[in-house]
Amino acid sequence: MKKFLLGAVLALTVLFGAQTVMASALINGAGATFPYPIYAKWAYAYNKATGVKINYQSIGSGGGVRQAVEGTVDFGASDAPMAPEELAKAGLLQFPMVMGGVVPVVNIKGVKAGELKLTPELLADIYLKKITKWNDERITALNPGVALPAKRITVVRRSDGSGTTWIFTNYLAKVSAEWKSKVGFGKAVSWPTGVGGKGNEGVATYVKRIKNSIGYVEFAYALQNRLVHTRLKNRAGNFVEPNMEGFSAAAAGADWKGTPGFAVVLTDTAGKEAWPIAGATFILIHKEAKNCSNAKAVLDFFDWAYKNGADMALSLDYVPMPKEVYTLMEKTWAETIKCSGAPVWK
Repeated sequence: MKKFLLGAVLALTVLFGAQTVMASALINGAGATFPYPIYAKWAYAYNKATGVKINYQSIGSGGGVRQAVEGTVDFGASDAPMAPEELAKAGLLQFPMVMGGVVPVVNIKGVKAGELKLTPELLADIYLKKITKWNDERITALNPGVALPAKRITVVRRSDGSGTTWIFTNYLAKVSAEWKSKVGFGKAVSWPTGVGGKGNEGVATYVKRIKNSIGYVEFAYALQNRLVHTRLKNRAGNFVEPNMEGFSAAAAGADWKGTPGFAVVLTDTAGKEAWPIAGATFILIHKEAKNCSNAKAVLDFFDWAYKNGADMALSLDYVPMPKEVYTLMEKTWAETIKCSGAPVWK
């Protein structure tokens, strides 16, 4: 598998083929860091297959929503689904591209991946600053045989507006009444404690460098940075590890058709093997396109990704959208996205 640089900006500069868009056009997108690894891989493969250029800036979901609303990009990307009323006000259509997992990662000497177990309550209390040392009796009682030091825990979290943060804090708000009342959830929250890193890559870098730290990142970042993930107790009472089976179990039964704005939330689902901090990542595009050819080129790319990108998504531990879901999305494109009154997608 090719390695892809997880930086702040993805810029794959190639020429578009005339069959997709006018040669002078440039397709720009911006937003979530959560899907950056798979968008990079898709863009590379799409370039090889078609010669089309995609310029995607990995700036965080908050920036992606803002630029989509302002119309400064051809498409935005966010892991935090916009509410139907927000979409209507901005004139945007929202559709999911892939699903994946957010994972707690730690840097504790001698602790291996999947060795440390945490309950939802313990994770919330660490981020609430109620548990401040790794040898706290509540953690050690759950992890007999794991050598946990009498060291202060350094909490790492996002400093920017983040869909990964939205997923993570949405989960904490579901499993901890105190977190819900004191902090809540959103792309940005008033953190009780922690060192802030920009993007998934920033959090991954801090956790890798800071001893006795804990953070949260999208799973592909954990893998590519060789970070140590924890196991988590899910709603069914099982301690599970982040993997494709767990993400797929969390996504099972998602009601895309019946959810307004396709704003499906996958945290703390009931599946026996479900990974509890899962979520989808979304694309945002204006219903009334300002540039007809660019809007068509955006949809061409994501249509290709739906139909040709599943194996690439699986290789990075994302859950691809089932055919019935992307067929529904493409039907929605044809009915919703217009340019000068005419359908963009046919």
